[in-house]
Amino acid sequence: MSFNVLIVDDSSSMRAVIKKVVSMSGFEMDNCFEAESGSEALAVMSERWVDLVISDINMPHMNGIEMLCRMKTDDLLRAIPVVIVSTEGNEERIREAFDCGAGGFLKKPFLPEECRSILYKVMGVEEDGCYGSDDEDAGEFDF
Repeated sequence: MSFNVLIVDDSSSMRAVIKKVVSMSGFEMDNCFEAESGSEALAVMSERWVDLVISDINMPHMNGIEMLCRMKTDDLLRAIPVVIVSTEGNEERIREAFDCGAGGFLKKPFLPEECRSILYKVMGVEEDGCYGSDDEDAGEFDF
């Protein structure tokens, strides 16, 4: 299973690093979109199907927390999982991200194994890269 991922960071080199670490982690990406601010990310999400957002906090124009809060007020965007990545690892900043609806938090720099674990968790994927099965409904359809 592969996912459309949006990486949001004001540094193009950091976006490249995040993309590389996600790839190295074994998390499968179909399309990888990029944005350099929260406002640009919202524009990308209005035009493209995005399954997961990985966003920095500190960016000009609209930071990651502001973007996350805006997403949570939109009926379509609120369902997209967001993982915040930041050099800020203090409890207050992490709590703020989760209070605004983040599904995960990674402190920069992070290892591919940490990345995979958080991304699988927020996407509801098992460690083998597949969705968990619901044996109770196996083979049954209700439509």
